[in-house]
Amino acid sequence: MKARTFAAATVAVMAVAACAQPGPARRAQCAERARALVMKMTPEERLTQIFMSSREIPRLGIRHREWWNEALHGVARTGLATVFPQSIGAGATFDTDLEYRMARIISEEGRAKYNLHRAKGTKDRYVNLTYWSPNVNLVRDPRWGRGQETFGEDPYLTSRLGVAFVKGLQGDNPDFLQAAGCAKHFAVHSGPENLRHGFDAVVSPRDLAEYYLVAFRALAMEGKVEAFMGAYSRLNGVPCCANKWLLTDLLRGEWGFAGHIVSDVGAVDDIFSGHHYAATYAEATAKTLPAGLDLQSEWNFTGISAANEQGLLDEKDVIEHLVRLYTTRFLLGEFDKTPWDDYGAERIATPEHRAVALEMAEKSLVLVHNNGVLPLDLDAGAISVVGPLAASELPMRGNYNGQAAAPVSVIAAVTAEAGPAVRVVDEWDDGDTAIVCLGITSEEEGEEGCGSDNQSGDRSRYSITDSQLAILRKCRRKNARVKRVVSIVFGGSPFDLKPIVELSDAVIVAWYPGEAGGTAIARTIFGKSNPSGRLPVTFPKSYDDLPAFTDYSLAGRTYRYATKAPEYPFGHGLSYTTFAYGDPVVEKTGDSVGVTVKVTNTGKVAGEEVVQLYLRAPETAGDRRRHHLEGFSRVRLDPGASGEVAFRLSRSQFEVFREDGSTFVPQGATTVFVGGGQPGFAKNVKSADVVF
Repeated sequence: MKARTFAAATVAVMAVAACAQPGPARRAQCAERARALVMKMTPEERLTQIFMSSREIPRLGIRHREWWNEALHGVARTGLATVFPQSIGAGATFDTDLEYRMARIISEEGRAKYNLHRAKGTKDRYVNLTYWSPNVNLVRDPRWGRGQETFGEDPYLTSRLGVAFVKGLQGDNPDFLQAAGCAKHFAVHSGPENLRHGFDAVVSPRDLAEYYLVAFRALAMEGKVEAFMGAYSRLNGVPCCANKWLLTDLLRGEWGFAGHIVSDVGAVDDIFSGHHYAATYAEATAKTLPAGLDLQSEWNFTGISAANEQGLLDEKDVIEHLVRLYTTRFLLGEFDKTPWDDYGAERIATPEHRAVALEMAEKSLVLVHNNGVLPLDLDAGAISVVGPLAASELPMRGNYNGQAAAPVSVIAAVTAEAGPAVRVVDEWDDGDTAIVCLGITSEEEGEEGCGSDNQSGDRSRYSITDSQLAILRKCRRKNARVKRVVSIVFGGSPFDLKPIVELSDAVIVAWYPGEAGGTAIARTIFGKSNPSGRLPVTFPKSYDDLPAFTDYSLAGRTYRYATKAPEYPFGHGLSYTTFAYGDPVVEKTGDSVGVTVKVTNTGKVAGEEVVQLYLRAPETAGDRRRHHLEGFSRVRLDPGASGEVAFRLSRSQFEVFREDGSTFVPQGATTVFVGGGQPGFAKNVKSADVVF
C-alpha cells in the first residue's frame, strides 16, 4: 500500500516536524543491549516478559513493570494532573502547534509521576511511561461512544494532530524517548462497542487506503510512534491481533515500523472466545506471536503458560518479541540516567500548564448559532445559569482522564468572570439571560460498559432528553422574565441541535473541555475570548440519514461521502468577527503546489480564523469523495488587518484511489478551495484550478 506524504501548512506545523527523536543508530544500539539482556533470561523468565504485567527478575536488575498507561488529554488515572479538553475537543481546535504543546506537558508531568512512583517502589498500573495514546480511529458513525477519544471524522485532520501529539509526547532528545506513544486501535475500529469482541469489519482495499489507514500510516512513518495497539475486532475475517498482513507485512514491511505491538486488553482471549478463530486460549496465544504481536495484554498468564506447556511457542519467536519490548525500555532510559531524572511534583499541574489547558479549551468551543446576543454585555442584567450540568464538574472531564486540582463548573466560572456587580443565580426564571447547560457526560457514552441506555457505550438517542428541552421551553414561556437564552451543549459526539437552536439565541458546543472548561465558556460568553473552534465531525439531521452502524463501507458517511445535507457540516464554526478571502494564488513547482491566500478581518474585534483547504478531483477521475481536506492553518488578525496564509501540497495529496487501493494523479483540473469552511457551506470560500 503506497505511503502518502503531507506537506506542512504553517510555520508551527513545520516546527513540530523538525523534532529529533532517537534515530536508527540509537535504536540499533538499544536493540543490541536488549538482545544481550534477553539472552541472559531463562526460557521461563522470558515468558513472563511478554505479558502486560511483566514480572521482576531481581538477579538481572529488572523491575516489575505494568505496561498499561493512558494519556489522551493529560496523564490519566494516577491522581493530580493537568486535564486538557478531550481529544474530540482537540480536534475542534484545528491547531497542531497547540496539540504538540499539550503533549509536551503530558510528557513532562508523566516523567515527574514516573520518578515519584519509582522512588516509592510502586508496582501499580498507570505509573510507567508507555502511554496507550493517541486514538486515531475515525468517527465514521456518530453513534460510536468512543468517538470522544478521537480527533473526529477526517483522516487528514487526524493524521496531522496525531503526529503532533506523538512528537510532543516522545520528545526531541536524540538518545531517549521522554515517553512512548501508541497508535490505537489498529486498524479499523469505530463500533458498535458491544460487538467488538467478535465483530468482523469488512473493508475494501480502497476504503482502507483512502480512509481508515491514513492516520496510522502517518504516525508510523512521520511520527515514528513507538507502539501500535491491535484492535479487538477482525479485519476481513482475521482478528487484528493475529493478522500477519496487518501487523507484519503492512506495518513493519511497507511502513517500516520499528517499535513494538501490543494487543488491546483481553483481545488475545477474544481470538478464541469471541471470534472462534482458534480452538483454545492457548492456540489463540500461539497465533499472535508469528503474526507480529509482541505484548499480550491479558488479565492473567493462562494463555501464555498453556501455550508453552503444549509446545505451541517458538523460543526464537519469543526472543525477537522481547528484544523489541526491551528496546523500548532502553529507549525510555529505564536502565540509565536520563535528562529528566530530577523531575518531581513541582512539574505537575503548574500555572503554566493550566494556562495551556485554558487556551485549548477556549479554542475548542464551537459557536454553531448566534443571533447577535453573544458576546453578552455585562450590563445586560441578571444571569441565570441552569440545567443539569450547570453546577457539575463532571462534563469537563471526558474519559481516560486525570484529576484536576481545581476544576470549575460553568456557574462558578460565570460568577467569577462576571464579577461582583452582576447578579448570577441558579433559578431559570430569575435572570434576564439564561445560560442553559445541556447534554451528556462521559458516564453516558464511551467504552463498552458505559452508557445509561444499555451499557454498550454507544449512543442510541440522537436528541437531547425531553427533560432538558423542557428547561429551554420554560425559558421561552410567555411572560417569562428571560430575554436571552444561551445554550451550552456538552458531549463527545453530535446531537440533534435543531430543537435547541430553535429555542436559543446562541448555542455553543463545548465537548468535554477539561479542567478549564467552565472558565473558557464564561470568557467566551462575555467576549473575553472570541470563539474559533470548528466542528471535527458532521452533525447529521438524524440517525436515519446514516447507513447501518455495522456497515463499514463509506458510502453516505462523513462529509467526504455524504449524500444527504447535514444539520451542521464538518468545519463549521462562527466567530464574533468576520473574515474575507482574496483569490488563492496557485503555483506548481515540480511535484508540489504552493497555495497562498490573503485573509482580512472585516469585523470590529480581533479573532482567529481557521483557514481550510479542500481539494476536489475532476469529474472524470472517478473520485468518490465530494472533496477532501488537505490543509488548515490558524491565523489571528486584529480588526481591519490582513495576513497571507501559505500552504505547500505534495503530489500525493492530489491522488485518486482505485478499487485495489492503488493511486493515480488524474488528468484535468483539480479544484482547490480555500476559506473558512467547506465549499458549498461556508460563504467565504474561494477557489482556483491546478493541473498536474
